[in-house]
Amino acid sequence: MTGPLRLAVLGAGGRGADAYGRWVAAHPDRAQIVAVADPDPARRDALAGTTAARYPDWRALVADLGGPDAAPHAAPHAVADAVVIALPDALHVPAAAAVAEAGLPMLLEKPAAPTLTGLTDLARVVRRTDARVAVGHVLRFAPFWRAVRAVAASGTLGDLATIEIRENIGFWHFAHSFVRGSWSSAERSSPMVLAKTCHDLDLIRWLAGAPPLTVTSEGSLLHFRPENAPDGSPARCTDGCPAAADCPFYAPRYYVDALRDRTGHPVTVLGDDVSPAGRLAALRRGPYGRCVYRCDNDVADHQQTLLRFASGLTATLTASAFTAENTRHLAITGTRGELHGHMDSGEIRVDLYAPSGRLPQELLPGGVDVVASGTAGPLRHTTHTLVARSESVAADHRGHAGGDDGLMDAFCRAVTDGTVGRGELSFATVLDSHLMAFAAERSRTGGGVVDFPAWAGTALGDAGRDVA
Repeated sequence: MTGPLRLAVLGAGGRGADAYGRWVAAHPDRAQIVAVADPDPARRDALAGTTAARYPDWRALVADLGGPDAAPHAAPHAVADAVVIALPDALHVPAAAAVAEAGLPMLLEKPAAPTLTGLTDLARVVRRTDARVAVGHVLRFAPFWRAVRAVAASGTLGDLATIEIRENIGFWHFAHSFVRGSWSSAERSSPMVLAKTCHDLDLIRWLAGAPPLTVTSEGSLLHFRPENAPDGSPARCTDGCPAAADCPFYAPRYYVDALRDRTGHPVTVLGDDVSPAGRLAALRRGPYGRCVYRCDNDVADHQQTLLRFASGLTATLTASAFTAENTRHLAITGTRGELHGHMDSGEIRVDLYAPSGRLPQELLPGGVDVVASGTAGPLRHTTHTLVARSESVAADHRGHAGGDDGLMDAFCRAVTDGTVGRGELSFATVLDSHLMAFAAERSRTGGGVVDFPAWAGTALGDAGRDVA
């Protein structure tokens, strides 16, 4: 393959344009967008630029790539070398199935499927067509998480005993996405444990190196309910709410005031006019101006999941809407050491208990520096502080600590090498992490302790066998 990769992009929204499209624009020598499908003309034209083909519907674009729906004159694979699927969650399975039939490698935005039935259907298609599928679990490719895994997998910490990940969703972010926004309803999108924390479950699966034996989960929709609405509050924040000065979720304070200098995501979801007047007008008529206590949301606003592994390792995942930060905290304990990390700061502290313990610096990824070393505790054990450098910061709203760029780099290399769907881009581990989410939701809604191997085997049937 010579020259830049030719990419077709299905969906020109926040992920298709702001994440993956942004990487392509910064690396014209590596890839170029040759076709864009999106029903919104403005978004479609903005991503397509002056050269890419434009399609109002993703089906028409895929038909031009070949496959059973191709027009008689279509030349299979003449348009693109690979496809990026960044459509709404409900379209992930049909779009991925169509691309699989066309025989092209794809990067499928997470979740791969919003329902267990959809996941099973997709697994069956992948198995039958030997599809080359990479899923957008971007955090695996962030320097911070790659450093965490390098240390954990090296044996430096000994046998892993516990993994704790705390997903701090951020009170403003939860209100935006999971109360007022596209992921507020499990039926229309997916449960919060999949829509938001499938990243974290994928990290746990990646760090553990195996699927769990059992899954247990507890949580509920605690706060964003009609009975918790302030007295006299209207259906919209802009309709003269008497609690505006005291409510943490007052929409104009976030979209108009706090984000006044931002013109990209998440402001762009309000509409094309991002002026203060345009934002207020959008809040008066659109979903993001609704009172958070008077929406049609039903997903959990806090959830804790416990996973037990055959090695004796246990892992916990805590997700909460009620946090000041929008980031992840991590703790790993092992028989010979301990690791603590904070994703936004990029800081990782490693404590090594054994006198012979050493940090495997040669295994650390680029962009990670050892900034301090010393001793601590009554036995003066060795400590190291690492920092993962990233252009992404907490207020970026999109970069996933460099993971978006890292995933696109890895995907394009895999397309060139013919390795999409293998190794760290394996669809098999995606199956596990998605099934872990569905098992957690089953447990949370009354299923008790889920025997994961037995339940997953029954859920997938023959669709799960021999999926690479």
